[in-house]
Amino acid sequence: MPVESLPVRSAPLHFRLLQQYLLLLKKYPILTKSVTSGILSALGNLLSQIVEASKKSKNGVTTSEIDAAGATRYAIYGLLVTGPVSHYFYQLMEAWMPSTDPYCIIKRLLLDRLIFAPGFLLLFYFVMNILEAKGWDDFEKKMRRSYWTALKMNWKVWTPFQFININFVPVQFRVLFANMIALFWYAYLASVRK
Repeated sequence: MPVESLPVRSAPLHFRLLQQYLLLLKKYPILTKSVTSGILSALGNLLSQIVEASKKSKNGVTTSEIDAAGATRYAIYGLLVTGPVSHYFYQLMEAWMPSTDPYCIIKRLLLDRLIFAPGFLLLFYFVMNILEAKGWDDFEKKMRRSYWTALKMNWKVWTPFQFININFVPVQFRVLFANMIALFWYAYLASVRK
């Protein structure tokens, strides 16, 4: 008498997505981190637009449509800059400051907060200025008007998350962890740069 096999219950969608992400992360680490960064950066910009439109509508101001070009700029920045730069930064940090170093926790945090964060924020302003097809004068105005404010906010918001990220999150997941925080950070930057 032949035995009939019962259908295996398929894994829930979130487990299948996680499995697929882990597979892609292993096979194509930079591309996977770059695409993830692009998607989450665009979502952060869209979140900013939705929050801003909601605030305006509460004050009786009519809101315009979603700025798809703005979300596209953030997607391009995430894809071409955030993903690859963050990948290499975390890899180099791991090589330069291995966890066997007794002061690695503080060294990593200082490197990230005092060197990487100001430079990466400057790069953000510069690349966004190019993607917006604006001139040098606009770049200088935005830098003078909001860079220092954004950097101080970066230090306040990101420091506890980066402490956890660079010291306790496995290196292959650091870009994803930072991207999840950046979803809200980009919403803040999109509103502060206007």
